[in-house]
Amino acid sequence: MRIKKKHFFKIHSWIGIRLSILFFIVCFSGTLATLSHEMDWLFNPSIRATPQKELASRNLIAANFKEKYPEGKMTYWTRPNEAYLCDIIYKEENGNNSYVFANPYTGEIQGESKLTVQRFFRDLHYYLFIPFQIGHFTVLIFAFLLFISFATALVFYKKWWRKLFELQTGKGSLVFFRSLHRLVGLWSVPFSILFSVTGIWYFLERTDTGNIGTISNPKNPEIKNERQVEDIKSIDFDRAIITAKKAIPNLKTSNINIPEKTNNVIYITGKSDVPLVRERANRIYVDPVTYQPIKVQKAKNIPTVMYLNDIADPLHFGYWGGLTTKIIWFVFGLGISSLILTGIWITLKRTVIKRKKKKQKIMGVWRYINWGIIGVLLAFMYIIILTRYQPPISTVVIISFGWLLFIFLTWYIFVYLLQKEVNKAIQ
Repeated sequence: MRIKKKHFFKIHSWIGIRLSILFFIVCFSGTLATLSHEMDWLFNPSIRATPQKELASRNLIAANFKEKYPEGKMTYWTRPNEAYLCDIIYKEENGNNSYVFANPYTGEIQGESKLTVQRFFRDLHYYLFIPFQIGHFTVLIFAFLLFISFATALVFYKKWWRKLFELQTGKGSLVFFRSLHRLVGLWSVPFSILFSVTGIWYFLERTDTGNIGTISNPKNPEIKNERQVEDIKSIDFDRAIITAKKAIPNLKTSNINIPEKTNNVIYITGKSDVPLVRERANRIYVDPVTYQPIKVQKAKNIPTVMYLNDIADPLHFGYWGGLTTKIIWFVFGLGISSLILTGIWITLKRTVIKRKKKKQKIMGVWRYINWGIIGVLLAFMYIIILTRYQPPISTVVIISFGWLLFIFLTWYIFVYLLQKEVNKAIQ
């Protein structure tokens, strides 16, 4: 049986309409995540740093941390790639966790936050705040749906390559939005391929298909001989960094996992001369007593599967080329997100025209499925934010306002305005 082009159109429309609300949240949260570090810089002055030629001693920063938080414990230390951002030190104190911002050039502790913009949008895009792996797989399924969506569109659009610069105006809103939808969709195809392929790769990694997850995420080595590691304040971070740089020349250290148990190692990652790969492609495991390297993984020597896994994040979020590529990824992410909105509008508008006295239920039961999932998302989001992050009430209010604005705009555009079109058509 021959599959007609209209069948591809139906598949394309089904994905865009039936799963529209959730699809938009997944795409838009990922788009905002690309510039989430910059949003932290914009909204939180204590995370800002003025780039200088020399970096402060890591031991100085650790000493300043201990002076400011005598009872605080450092668990993780990350240095963003952006030179205008502070180091972020994960602090645990009295059972509570927070992020401490340390200036990498002066060593000064500039501030502290329970929740960052970057962490919020990464969590939202990563697993929708829905636990038990359900959220992860819900997000990852949309990688397949995104691929199917743009692939079917290229099939049913006739001679689409001739419409790369065509935008019809002056013929009514339906013609304009349909033309805009097609134009943005065509220019977004390379990024749709990129986002969907990397998303499918994440799915294969999480399901450990072909041992991708096992190969790409080796376990940290442990120190077998019995001995006592001194209190965390005694770790010589500068010496550990020197060891890492000797093991991998030209290494720019980024992240430090700080040992908690006597058989744990200091785990250091960073960027080397190998382009594109994320920091985890370079791993150095350092003995916290002798400061000798126990195991070294160099990006230039990793197997193909691990290499593909380590370029997925930079390609998916666009941070491989700094702020320039992040802005490009952000713009095209907005474009893909807008396709969902214009697709809904086109379908509903077309229905109003065809049925002047009765609006067809486009989404039907899927409307309730979408909003039901959003309700579950919001419930878990508040539980996780209030119990795990425990941010100030002002942060909760801002997040709540954002969601209320999203819900209101959704109702206003796709219910209120469309109902006005129906009423106008009936008169």
